[in-house]
Amino acid sequence: MTNRLATEKSPYLLQHAQNPVTWFPWSDEAFSTAARLDKPIFLSIGYSTCHWCHVMERESFEDEEVAQLLNDNFVCIKVDREERPDIDNIYMTVCSMMTGSGGWPLTIIMTPDKKPFFAGTYFAKHTRYGRPGMLDLIPRLHDIWRNRREEVLQSTDKILEILQQQYTTSHGGDLGQEILHTAFQQLSRRYDKAHGGFSQAPKFPTPHNLSFLLRYWKMTGNADALAMVEHTLTAMRLGGIFDQIGYGFHRYSTDDKWLLPHFEKMLYDQALLAIAYLEAYQASGNILFKQTVQEIFTYVLRDMRAAEGGFYSAEDADSEGVEGKFYVWSLSELQKKLPPEEAAFVRDLYNVKPEGNFHEEATGTKTGENIFFLKNTLAKLAGDSKQGQEDFLHVHDSLRNKILALREKRVRPHKDDKILADWNGLMIGALALGGRILENKTYIEAAEKGAHFILAKMSSADKLRHRYRDGDSAVDGMLCDYVYVTWGLLELYAANFKVEILEQAILLNNRMLELFWDDTNGGLFLTPKDGESLLVRPKEIYDGALPSGNSLAFYNLLRLERLTNNPDLGEKARQLVRVFSNTINEVPSAYTQFLSGFYSAVAPTTELIIVGDPEAQDTREMLRILAQNFLPNTIILLKHVNGDADKLAALAPFTASHTSRDGMATAYVCHNYSCDSPTTDPVQLAEILQS
Repeated sequence: MTNRLATEKSPYLLQHAQNPVTWFPWSDEAFSTAARLDKPIFLSIGYSTCHWCHVMERESFEDEEVAQLLNDNFVCIKVDREERPDIDNIYMTVCSMMTGSGGWPLTIIMTPDKKPFFAGTYFAKHTRYGRPGMLDLIPRLHDIWRNRREEVLQSTDKILEILQQQYTTSHGGDLGQEILHTAFQQLSRRYDKAHGGFSQAPKFPTPHNLSFLLRYWKMTGNADALAMVEHTLTAMRLGGIFDQIGYGFHRYSTDDKWLLPHFEKMLYDQALLAIAYLEAYQASGNILFKQTVQEIFTYVLRDMRAAEGGFYSAEDADSEGVEGKFYVWSLSELQKKLPPEEAAFVRDLYNVKPEGNFHEEATGTKTGENIFFLKNTLAKLAGDSKQGQEDFLHVHDSLRNKILALREKRVRPHKDDKILADWNGLMIGALALGGRILENKTYIEAAEKGAHFILAKMSSADKLRHRYRDGDSAVDGMLCDYVYVTWGLLELYAANFKVEILEQAILLNNRMLELFWDDTNGGLFLTPKDGESLLVRPKEIYDGALPSGNSLAFYNLLRLERLTNNPDLGEKARQLVRVFSNTINEVPSAYTQFLSGFYSAVAPTTELIIVGDPEAQDTREMLRILAQNFLPNTIILLKHVNGDADKLAALAPFTASHTSRDGMATAYVCHNYSCDSPTTDPVQLAEILQS
C-alpha cells in the first residue's frame, strides 16, 4: 500500500510513501482537504539522510496505532526541507520562537490556512521523561482544536505577527572596519585552544568562520588568526569527523575533540571545507591542506557525481538501521580480515582499541567498535628518513585501499541522489578554485561539466529550478540557487577564463536582482516575487551551516562591480550593508560570510588584466603566481589575444584598450584605483602583487 507520496521525486518523501499515515505532499489539495474536513494540518519536515527522522518514522509513522490517530485527527503533510528550504525556513523560525530551539524532524501543527499553533521536533510514540509521546500528544491537540478554537486562532494571529517581525530589518548606517576587529575578538573568545573550533560539543566545522579569519590575517597580519585556522583544519583532518578510509567529511562532531562524528555526509560541507582548506593552503603552504582537498574531491568525484555532471546531495548516517555501522570497525574484525602485521599497523595508526572508542565519550558505553582517527599527520608518524617515509606511506596507501575494498562489501548508507542547484553551485566553485590553485585540469573539467548540467537541465527562460531528479527539474529557484550558482560560475571563470561563463554569471546575478530584491526596504528575499504565496517572504542574513543568500550576494555584487566596472552593482552592495548593519552589529561573529564580503569592500583591492593566450607558457606562468599566493581581494580578467576579446569587451569595456606587448603575455595591475605600468615579467608581477 502507498500514499500520495509515491508519485513524488524527493527521496525523503519516497521513504514515507508506504507509511500507513495518509501523507499528502505540500499541495493545494492538502489544504483544501483540511478546510473541507475542518481538520488541522500535521506538518512534518525532514530530509532523507536525517538520523532522527528515521527514528521517528520507525517509531510512529510506520506504527498502525499512531498512524490511525494521525489520519483521524489531521491532514498530514510531508516536506523535504532540502527540496523546499523556503517552507522549512518559515516553520523552523516558528519552532525556534515557540520552543527556543529547533532541528529535524520538525513537527508543526497548523490551521488549514497554514498558520501554526504548535511546534516541536522529534516525538517518540510513548511519553517518557516528561516529554509527551505521540499517543498522548495527538488526543491533546485534537481536544484543543475542537474545544478551544478561539484560543487557537488568537494564538496563530499573535505567532504570525511575531514571525513577520523576525524578518523585518531596521535600516542602519554604514559599517566601519572596527566590525572586523569585533568579529575576530568574538571568535577568539569562543575558540577552543585545546582542540580547535569555536564551540564545545557538538562541534560544527563552519568553514566561513575560517575563511573570514584568513582574510582578517591578510588585512592585519595577526598571527593568531592564521594559527586558529591552521589548528582547526589540522584537528578536523586528523579526527574522526574525517572519513580516514573513504575520505570526505561527516556532518559534525558530537564531542569536542572532533572524534565522534554524526556520520552523514553533505555535499555542501565538502564544498565549503574544500574552499577553506584551499585558501589555508595558499596562506600557509601546509601540504596537509592540499592533500585534504585532493581527498575531498576524490570522494566527491567517486561517490557523489551523477553521470550527467551534477552532484548528489548527501549520504546517510545510518545503514541497516544503525548509525555509523558502515564506518566503524572492531579490532577482532580487522584481525580476522587482515594478516597479523597489517592488523597491527592499522590498530596502532588509527588508534583502534579492543574495547572500542565509538560512543565512549558520548555515552560512556564502550561498544567494541572504533572510529579511525590519527594522532598526528602521516608525514610525522612516518619518521624523519626519506626512505622510511616512502615505505610507511606505501604501506599505508596499500592498507587503506584494502580496507576501503572490504568496506565496500558492506551495506552502504542511503544516498540522496537529488541534485540541488545551490549546493551544486558551491561544488562547482570549489572544484574550479581547486583546479586553479592545484593546477588540476580534472577538477576544472568536472566544474565545467557541472555548470553545463545546471544551465542546461535546471534553467529555463533565464530562470533556475531548485531541484533535479530522475529527469525532472522542479521548484522555483530560490535566492541561494541564484547566488551560489553565480558564485560558482565566477570561480569557474577565474579558472578557465571562458567569456560565456562570465556572461552567464552576470545574467544570473541580474535575474537575482529582478526576482528577489525588496524594492521597498532593500535586501533580498529568499523566495522570488512570482513564487508561491507563503505566510511570509523570509529575508535571511545569518550565516549558519551555509552562508546566507544575502551574504554571498553581497560578495558577488562587489566582485562583479570590479569585473565589469558597473557602479550600480556596487550601490546595491552598499544598500545591503545599510539594510543589515544594525543586525550585524549585534553579534558580528554570526555573520562571517557577510564580513568576508565587507573585507572585500574595505581592504586594498587589486584588479589584474592579463592579455595573452591561456595555453601559452608565459600566460600560464603568470596565472601560476596567482594560484600560489593567497590574494583574496584580487580579481582577474584574461583577454585572449586570439579569442573572444570583443565578447569580453562587451562585458568589461575597460579591457578594450589593453594590448599585448611584443607578442608576450602582458599583465596590467591596478591597486586601489591606481594602475601600474604593464609588465611581461612574471617575477615583476609577483613583486607587484605582494606589495
